[in-house]
Amino acid sequence: MQLNEMTFRDAVPVDGYGPGFFRVADQVIKGPLLMTSSAVLAWQGFDDVAPLLSLKDEIDVLFVGTGAEIAHIPADLRAKLEEAGMGVESMSSPSACRTFNVLLSEGRRVALAALPV
Repeated sequence: MQLNEMTFRDAVPVDGYGPGFFRVADQVIKGPLLMTSSAVLAWQGFDDVAPLLSLKDEIDVLFVGTGAEIAHIPADLRAKLEEAGMGVESMSSPSACRTFNVLLSEGRRVALAALPV
């Protein structure tokens, strides 16, 4: 098996996660996480739509981490994001973090909105 090292140039990846928190740039962030290639933004969860919609011109895909298990995001949230022209992929938060990091290392225009495990 061949392993490839990921490099992030100017982007900041998710370093880790655990019960109730995420670690980004060696800082612990408790609660839900919203981040782009260059920033960690305030987000309160699925009812907090405005910060997600503010990213519509910066990203192509939003990865939504639904916690420890995969779940559907609220239908009205998905509809609002898709109406704004954003691709939306929901998955468990661990999977969303990994996918975000891989595409971030490729220079893709992605964001991550995740609930803690």
